[in-house]
Amino acid sequence: MKITVCCVGKIKESYLKAAIDEYSKRLSRYCKLEILEVADEKTSEKSTEAEDALIRDKEGERLLKKIDESAYVIALAIDGESLSSEGLADRLDKLTVGGESHLVFVIGGSIGLSEEVLKRADMKLSFSKMTFPHQLMRVILLEQIYRSFRIINGEPYHK
Repeated sequence: MKITVCCVGKIKESYLKAAIDEYSKRLSRYCKLEILEVADEKTSEKSTEAEDALIRDKEGERLLKKIDESAYVIALAIDGESLSSEGLADRLDKLTVGGESHLVFVIGGSIGLSEEVLKRADMKLSFSKMTFPHQLMRVILLEQIYRSFRIINGEPYHK
């Protein structure tokens, strides 16, 4: 199983880098993990919706270039499907059993994902109705993927 996390922006904070490294190491026994970053666009707090859409489109083009055509794409989106940890584990297990060998999770930038990326997605997944910093979302996603593999394999995990 190959899992790619395709995301907008670089991680600058050392504590987030350390957490990402830790979960990447833990996941290495379950899958081949790849983290791909694309450049983010500068955003202004005073930008219009049209300017925001243009930014999402530019970032979206960069993301789409990184996504393998044969991959099963899961876009993180606030309006996506909400699953429990067990539900995510079950979904990942069913995808694998069903023949999917490459999953791509897509995390947008600070103003979300473009319509084109959302259209490309095979599934939209929501972690909450709350908004999280996209850098922190990378850590949360990796932790949940790790937890999913522990559940799938019948291994203990913190509840």
